[in-house]
Amino acid sequence: MVRLAAISAGVAIVALMGGIWYASQPDGDGDKYASCRNTQVAGGADTIGGPFTLVNSAGETVTDQDVITKPSLIYFGYTFCPDVCPLDTVRNAEAVDLLKSQGHEVTPVFISIDPKRDTPEAVGAFAANLHEDMIGLTGSEEQVKAASQAYRTYFRAQPGDDDYYLVDHSTFTYLVMPEDGFVEFFRRELSPEQVAERTSCFLDAAS
Repeated sequence: MVRLAAISAGVAIVALMGGIWYASQPDGDGDKYASCRNTQVAGGADTIGGPFTLVNSAGETVTDQDVITKPSLIYFGYTFCPDVCPLDTVRNAEAVDLLKSQGHEVTPVFISIDPKRDTPEAVGAFAANLHEDMIGLTGSEEQVKAASQAYRTYFRAQPGDDDYYLVDHSTFTYLVMPEDGFVEFFRRELSPEQVAERTSCFLDAAS
């Protein structure tokens, strides 16, 4: 409970610093996704996301263009995470299956923020255990930091001298479209059904 509270506090700080907030009536003149948005981002949606270079489960260097070939739900976490990451990524996997039953193809993506422990093999096994279509990514410390900064996420390893340290991190899931980039973020309290419903709105608006 203490750890969950600490993570929640960290997420609140990140949301404040990053300028992400809920808007009851988001304005979106000329925005084809305006009717779908439940959130707003300070500076606009185009201030989140962008190019990244990471390493996939096969040890291959890939870019965002290699990974985001379909609408994608992107989550930043780590495989040793004892609580929120498994719950959040399972939620995303279930949302992807719900969307598939509606005829929508969406890729779940897991990006590790713990490159020290998360080898390509580790993220590959983690992703495969959650969903057959999930893409697991890691990279060097510099690559991971750059990807995290692009999506304005937060992470910080807790002090520790062994291999059992924990990592505080933000817990947003990002909906990213191949043509439009980042379009929306989802908080962790949403259910698979809610994520699928909100994602479906964006997919319908894009078509």
